[in-house]
Amino acid sequence: MQPRRTSLALAGTALVVLAAAACSGGSTPKASGGSSPGASGSSGSSGGTSAPATYQTQHRGGTLHLVAKSAGGTLDPMVNYTLQYWQLYQATYDGLLAFTKRAGQASFTVVPDLAQSMPKVTDGGRTYTFTLRKGIRFSNGAPLTTDDVVASFKRIFTVSSPTAGTFYNGIVGAGACLKKPATCDLSQGVVGDRNAGTVTIHLTNPDPELPYKLAVPHASILPKSAPPKDAGTTPIPTTGPYKFASYDPNRALKLVRNPYFKQWSSDAQPEGYPDEIDETFGLTVESEVTAVENGQADWVFDPPPTDRLNEIGTKYAAQAHVNPLTAVWYLAMNTNLAPFDNLKARQAVNWAVDRNSVVRQYGGQNLAAPVCTMLPPGFPGHVDTCDYTKGGGSTWTAPDVAKARQLVQQSGTAGAKIGVVVTDDEVNKSIGEYVQSMLNSIGYRATLKPISGNIQFTYIQNTKNKVQISLTSWYQDYPAASDFLDVLLSCASFHPGSDSSINISGFCDRSVNAQMEQALRTERTSMSQANALWGKVDQAVMKQAPVAPLITPKLIDFTSKRVGNYQFSKQFYMLVSQLWVK
Repeated sequence: MQPRRTSLALAGTALVVLAAAACSGGSTPKASGGSSPGASGSSGSSGGTSAPATYQTQHRGGTLHLVAKSAGGTLDPMVNYTLQYWQLYQATYDGLLAFTKRAGQASFTVVPDLAQSMPKVTDGGRTYTFTLRKGIRFSNGAPLTTDDVVASFKRIFTVSSPTAGTFYNGIVGAGACLKKPATCDLSQGVVGDRNAGTVTIHLTNPDPELPYKLAVPHASILPKSAPPKDAGTTPIPTTGPYKFASYDPNRALKLVRNPYFKQWSSDAQPEGYPDEIDETFGLTVESEVTAVENGQADWVFDPPPTDRLNEIGTKYAAQAHVNPLTAVWYLAMNTNLAPFDNLKARQAVNWAVDRNSVVRQYGGQNLAAPVCTMLPPGFPGHVDTCDYTKGGGSTWTAPDVAKARQLVQQSGTAGAKIGVVVTDDEVNKSIGEYVQSMLNSIGYRATLKPISGNIQFTYIQNTKNKVQISLTSWYQDYPAASDFLDVLLSCASFHPGSDSSINISGFCDRSVNAQMEQALRTERTSMSQANALWGKVDQAVMKQAPVAPLITPKLIDFTSKRVGNYQFSKQFYMLVSQLWVK
């Protein structure tokens, strides 16, 4: 998923203090970690207090006040691809399946949500049959039916969801829907039986990752009356404990209780604690921090600025929660525009970039580590290897600027003008300024182009904007290597002229794509063998260098004194609805 727009800039002793103050740390999941997507139920949790087994009514009530510098774009769960709203969707929308709302490693477990149980899988893994729970209503009072489920899967394609071509392209009929979304026909791929209350999904080939894909917001089940286009600022009825009451991207959004919600599974969709959840936009990050310190707000979406970290790490240490993330920050280079349509130019950037400098900009070694592969360390498929480190070695140690300059000269691209597109917050601009300087130092003429975080992610995806290089990042949708490599760098993820072209580099290498397809096929019989293939895909990608991986980060959540029951899900991060505000 596309993450928080800004990173963390921590300095001096505040780094150590904040790291020590972490309330819900834990290690990054290993390649063998996580739960099978077909597993049901959940075990205990690590890195925080697990969700309460029974709803504690004494903590119910109040208004939770969240603050963010800017809004996160469309409110439509099938279109939005930001952590900012994916966190909120956990308490509003539901799929047939869900990641359990627990802290720590247990949050990777997939459980039944709108379905009564995990699906019955037949036909060699090509057919999934779900039985819907009875008595569930949308927030507008309409009952949930199989017609809503069928319509929702069709809508994934009609609204051109960013993952339609990667997550759901295996559904029978999806190929034609991707080519002509307006005339999408999934009647053979998603079949509802009203009398039996079942929905059957037919796949062209087995997909062991399907349960993961059905548990993310893009597979939310919406009313069949939901518009066949991006709903934008208009809230769509929900099934979870909250509904969106209003949304003005220039001011605020408001969530209130869904009057028709009755908890059916504490694992999949627990009752929420606050009566109302508000997120206000427009404050500076300095003002956000002050508001939380003064008890006028309860959580800062944007990472705290450097000049406030010492006080947060000392006076307010108990309110700072530090957590490791399975994520990567990287430079996306447009392989279809000069100078980065030249392999040597892309490789030059990978050789030249000082990843330690980016670590310092982000917050230092306690909050980030340098990387030079797209799969984060400890993630399924990751291999300790680095093609772009001075002196060679399996891990990155230092840049080789001389080699980078040589490649620029050999490429014939020296002197090219390059625009570096970043978001306009302090940290991203600071990293962007470093990237600009680095590009100039190896023979280019670079300029920095900071733009609003509210539009940057969609802007850099659209080929019409002719973005040559951009600073961006990726936080897992679910714990599988394909979620980084297939989603971000496959031919199927590149959609010229679209704001939903998640393959920002426009990278489409037929040989590498064939390796991805082989890895996906291998997942049907052996995840361990598939992960070994994904490791080779990662290395093949880096030889073509459409991206320059920079760092893997940690995250700080800064909450107010009146907030309790903080829980950090490795899958969706802070569980907003489980916070106590009384």
